[in-house]
Amino acid sequence: MLVPSKSSPMRSMKGSAGRAWDEASEFDSQKDKQQFRQYEAACDRVKNFYKEQHEKQTMEFNLKIRANFKKTVRARMGIWEAVEMLDTLVDDSDPDTSVSQIEHLLQTAEAIRRDGKPEWMQVAGLVHDLGKLLYLFGSEGQWDVVGDTFVVGCKFSDKIIYPETFEGNPDIRDPVYSTEYGVYQAHCGLDNVMLSWGHDEYLYHVLKNQSTLPEDALHMIRYHSFYPWHREGAYQHLTNANDQRALQAVRAFNPYDLYSKSDDPVDPEVLKPYYHGLIEKFFPAIIEW
Repeated sequence: MLVPSKSSPMRSMKGSAGRAWDEASEFDSQKDKQQFRQYEAACDRVKNFYKEQHEKQTMEFNLKIRANFKKTVRARMGIWEAVEMLDTLVDDSDPDTSVSQIEHLLQTAEAIRRDGKPEWMQVAGLVHDLGKLLYLFGSEGQWDVVGDTFVVGCKFSDKIIYPETFEGNPDIRDPVYSTEYGVYQAHCGLDNVMLSWGHDEYLYHVLKNQSTLPEDALHMIRYHSFYPWHREGAYQHLTNANDQRALQAVRAFNPYDLYSKSDDPVDPEVLKPYYHGLIEKFFPAIIEW
């Protein structure tokens, strides 16, 4: 297996595509952001999804699912094969698009590529949602695979979308889990808290020891759905100085993930040779899922 580098690229370093990963995004500046993440106007499919997710993502469930993750290899296949597997999945939590996941992944990667960002960031765009394979590997539903993530083991933040739907979650009546700090210490850092289980956390653990992606790419993968934190500013009482780099990385990545959903359709067969070349630079031929 490949072991990822523990050192991130220097802030001033430009990727082979010519622009630093944290340079202002031209793509971002050209988008009308009012049409995205409009959850109040979302269809019943989206609202029902979040009600189920918020009721079932308990501390007990998260402890159990992580223990099971360590015991099982669900598949052995390459990155592009995994990308193609997602072609049948439509994300029930997403109010912005109903396209298949392969199209979303390529739209994200292509937006990063057009902005001249480094190859490792393009690859992060290509793979960032591959954790949704969990749904095809026998998850309990989409509620433990997709959707915005949040901290479990402490009081649910009111910055989470549809916060009222946590009324059905037993943790809100737990004498520890319902408190501001819960099982955590002040400013313990995100590495020491438990996020709701889903595709971000799963893929991070799959790839951290099976790729040469830099740490910034792993931050983008792990936290891109953690909107209460990177968009709404929640959980400041739990984060520390070490999380600032992760916040910078995920905010640099987020526009490409979110706003590329309105881009023109892409042709996977046309793009396949280019991304095959990038995949070979960062991943072994076979990944254990």
